[in-house]
Amino acid sequence: MRGKETQALNSTDGDLQPPAHGETVTRLVEKLRQDILESRLAPGERLVEHDLTERFGVSRGPVREALRRLAAEGLIEHSPNRGAQVRRLSRNEIRELFEIRIELEALASRLAAASDDEERRQAFAKAILPVYEQRTRHTPGYLEENSAFHNAVMELAGNRQLAELVSRLHLTLLMAHVGDALEPDVLELSVREHRDLAQAILNRDAQAADATSRAHLGRAERLALAHAED
Repeated sequence: MRGKETQALNSTDGDLQPPAHGETVTRLVEKLRQDILESRLAPGERLVEHDLTERFGVSRGPVREALRRLAAEGLIEHSPNRGAQVRRLSRNEIRELFEIRIELEALASRLAAASDDEERRQAFAKAILPVYEQRTRHTPGYLEENSAFHNAVMELAGNRQLAELVSRLHLTLLMAHVGDALEPDVLELSVREHRDLAQAILNRDAQAADATSRAHLGRAERLALAHAED
């Protein structure tokens, strides 16, 4: 590891050991993913290798691997003329992804509500505690809370094949398309919807869980479409 990479990515006081290559790549992926989700890198924006090596003080190897991983996540894409760029979803792609995701998430919510696995239910109740915290949300923290909440629902549902299907639908990219609209009042409404869904699941009310999940994701779809380009 070159000294400049160590300085840029491992600046902990008193720690002179350079990070391993894999650790460097992981940090690059996390930083670029965060930039995309918080709209510092907008859909369609180019990711130039030279610029990224200068920005992070690393060689091209870690940058290329980070871009490869982000492409695998569906967050970026490569084109012959423009190279790597933040993936831009069309209105039709957003609509199609939400059509599928709403059905799968509603199924997960019903399965979670109907689950009689007490150990899983206790784990779910513990995992969703953050949604009950009375505080103002901001985009970075909310995105983590949102992901953890939906993962907790999926975990309680207990269907691994369903979880794998949902993971392929690029929720993170969908959220990137509404980053500018995630104002505190919008986030608060989303948190309230999470609480309603959690309560339906805790009450073992599969019908209410289904309806609440559909309403929650339907609103997210409308928000995404309102900020999409043709």
